[in-house]
Amino acid sequence: MGCVSVAKRESDSFGRLDAKVAEVALRQHCVAALWQLVPLGVPARALQKRVQAGRLYRIYRGVYGLVPGSALSREGRWMAAVLACGPHAALSHRSAACLHGLRPTSRERVDVVIPGMSGRTAPGVEVHHSLTLIDRDVTVVDAVPVTTLARTTLDLAAVVAQRATERVIGEAEVRGVFDLWAINDQLERNPKHPGAARLGAALGPDRAGLTDSELEELFISIWWPTGSPRPQTRFHIDPGDGGLLIRADFAWPEARFDLEIDGRQYHAGDRRRRRDYRRDQRLKHADWEVLRVGDDQLNDEPGGVVVVVWELLARRLPPDMRRRWP
Repeated sequence: MGCVSVAKRESDSFGRLDAKVAEVALRQHCVAALWQLVPLGVPARALQKRVQAGRLYRIYRGVYGLVPGSALSREGRWMAAVLACGPHAALSHRSAACLHGLRPTSRERVDVVIPGMSGRTAPGVEVHHSLTLIDRDVTVVDAVPVTTLARTTLDLAAVVAQRATERVIGEAEVRGVFDLWAINDQLERNPKHPGAARLGAALGPDRAGLTDSELEELFISIWWPTGSPRPQTRFHIDPGDGGLLIRADFAWPEARFDLEIDGRQYHAGDRRRRRDYRRDQRLKHADWEVLRVGDDQLNDEPGGVVVVVWELLARRLPPDMRRRWP
């Protein structure tokens, strides 16, 4: 009876440890870290025994999976990489932009950021160190610790080209998640960040010709040669209602005039149309004129678009400014 009792106790203990490992791992895409499990009473030697027995799989040093690494989901691989870099690590840069849905990536290496200049490394993980990363720069998306949208945009600007940075900003605006205040906060707190100059240039008011789409570039190609007053591209308008700033495709601030070029790709669907209605209503309330031009009109009647924009814009300017027009 004594042997049976000992065996039962060992079996019960084994089962309780398995349950603890599973409880943590199932919340994290089937992976868990030693530094998470030890405080719960799961000793390292117990995990090693389970790996040897084929009940657990070693993904990284100190990181274990309920399934082999090749069977993990994309989020599981990201989660394992973050866990391998310690409790304060977060997904970042290209990997974070992909998780946020702003930019796809096909890189095998996973980007992870760690606060401070020392920390863990792992094979297949590109570790970025930051002296300025603080708690509010990290959030959780789909159970994965990841840098916020604003911090991700700043970090991404350090490792991709200028145009790619602008595309990410444009995608955030299309999805309705762009927050200029948060971006400016990042730039103010991180003026020496390697992505600061590129991100600042992407947001600057003197970016003539840099637009979100080929349609907007088409408008530039027909408006600029007329010698008419040039608008500011991607100008951010504050309607004064306490809400987020509104990004205009083309804005003449002195006339409080906003021109939007609507392509079917981004403006189709009820959800996008409702967002456009609310946006335009906020601008109207702030005494801004909003004109929307569709892709078919811009392609088929470019001259007519120029005339309409000219006539509506002229009405919004004071007489002394109107007389200075060519």
